[in-house]
Amino acid sequence: MIVLALLLLPRMLNNQVDLEATFADSIGEQLQFDSPIAGNDPENVEEPVITPDDLLMVEDPFAAPPTVDLDLTSGQPMTSDVTAPNIGVALNGRQPGMKKALLAAYGGNALTEAAVADGLKWLAKNQQKDGSWSLVGPYEDGSRNENREAATAMALLAFQGAGNTADYGEYMEVVKRGWYYLLKQQDGDGCFFREGNFSHRFYTHGQATIAICELYALTKDPALRSSYKEPAEKAIDYCVRSQSPVGGWKYSYQISSDMSVTGWILMGLQSARMAGLEVPKKTLDNIREYLDRMGQNGGSRYPYELGREPTRAMTAEGLLCRQYLGWKRNHPPLLEGVEWLLKPENELTYTGERDVYYWYYATQVMHHMEGEPWQQWNRKMCQEVPKAQVKDGREKGSWDPYKPVEDEWAGEGGRLYVTCLSIYMLEVYYRHLPLYSNPFMYLQ
Repeated sequence: MIVLALLLLPRMLNNQVDLEATFADSIGEQLQFDSPIAGNDPENVEEPVITPDDLLMVEDPFAAPPTVDLDLTSGQPMTSDVTAPNIGVALNGRQPGMKKALLAAYGGNALTEAAVADGLKWLAKNQQKDGSWSLVGPYEDGSRNENREAATAMALLAFQGAGNTADYGEYMEVVKRGWYYLLKQQDGDGCFFREGNFSHRFYTHGQATIAICELYALTKDPALRSSYKEPAEKAIDYCVRSQSPVGGWKYSYQISSDMSVTGWILMGLQSARMAGLEVPKKTLDNIREYLDRMGQNGGSRYPYELGREPTRAMTAEGLLCRQYLGWKRNHPPLLEGVEWLLKPENELTYTGERDVYYWYYATQVMHHMEGEPWQQWNRKMCQEVPKAQVKDGREKGSWDPYKPVEDEWAGEGGRLYVTCLSIYMLEVYYRHLPLYSNPFMYLQ
């Protein structure tokens, strides 16, 4: 049944959305089309959806399609409810045909794609001979701290976000060399962290876990894909074993938790689920309980740590975690949190408080919300982010962490960090299928 569902998926999608995409030539000339999905004119679309109203919502958009009822023995399930390997389905937007349709549907344009292309060229140019990337150079305005594993994982995520793998794409060889380096860094426990500030351990591991699970899901060659399964499972297992007693992660193994690190690890676990790999249900339940304790204002806002004031960056990250862990689009705390993030003082701007970390998470939250929240956010994002990209010189294609205004994490992250997160934002149209309007609903 699973195989049949996957074979029929493209036909199902084509029956629902028939798009002809063209690109705008300049900022502001957004793509215009007739589609049941939200376009760029909020005045003409009241409630954009990709599926009919009579379809049932699903608690877990990454769960496998229903199978034949069996008389199973009772008991607490030990793994997440991903019961069959839906390899790559949640990531299918990166395929060329789907990418073009999703760009048209969600407001991408020639400028966003050109910015992605230039960003990837810059990353490729700065790959080291051993396949790695560096946080400190050889480019200008690098980080204060070196961490080649984190830099390599972030660069690979940018290439994979555009559909490149070790066996496919314009940057196939770049990705292949990157993974040749990164896989050698994984230790016997499954951890990818090797160097850098001690606080980088679980940021690094979370980013690498996202990347290896994506690679496993997206790789087409069976033999090559199978070689990625063990390192992916080891990475997941390290995440699970290192969870702290309070339900999240921080800087050290099983010690304390904060919203920032926990979000990266959860994204790694969700990437595993997208790839059909098992994640213990208890691990996810512990994260939900941790988020319940962290939430303020009825669960609509989140701080970095318990007892602190909520921030826009941690709120965006917390809400994305909530979306992935089952909150529905109309859940009141989610709506309240989104409304707060969309206030003028929290909007994406290069003239005020610049924070690409916040923008990265908020972009994903709004994309999953679709409709007016996404349209409002994307109107700024699709113009301002490409406009801020370096247009000439040695660093063409990157984003300057200090200009036009200094980013919140300019010194700590540096040019590669700011560039990678900016690329992720501009890949959002096709990087992940929207949670609340995705192909799994056609299989109910």
